[in-house]
Amino acid sequence: MTDDQPSDTRQRGLKKMSEVYGFDLPDLEGDPFYEVTVDHLFADIWNRPGLSLRDRRLLLIGAITAQGNSEIAEIQVGAALRNGELDAEQLREISVFLAHYVGWPTATKLDGVIRKTLAKKQQK
Repeated sequence: MTDDQPSDTRQRGLKKMSEVYGFDLPDLEGDPFYEVTVDHLFADIWNRPGLSLRDRRLLLIGAITAQGNSEIAEIQVGAALRNGELDAEQLREISVFLAHYVGWPTATKLDGVIRKTLAKKQQK
């Protein structure tokens, strides 16, 4: 944590979360897990210098794919599209690339998430 006042840290975290996900999120005061997520993960870690938001998103998509967490992958793929960080072709290439490192079955889950997310986007 930084030496900021909690409200400054919270506001910085909420601002970064909104930037990462592409929509505003509420401040859920009193929820310890949410508070640590906002105050540490987003206020501090996502705001560190050295990597762009896109860089962090690519790393996160790789990590959650390796874990087989398709629910979180869907959130991240949607956010990457909303924010213009990755396009359809790049997302498809990610699943092909990761298949060689995390295994075909695991990357197939990501490919399904990408297809589902792109289809939803086309329907809008």
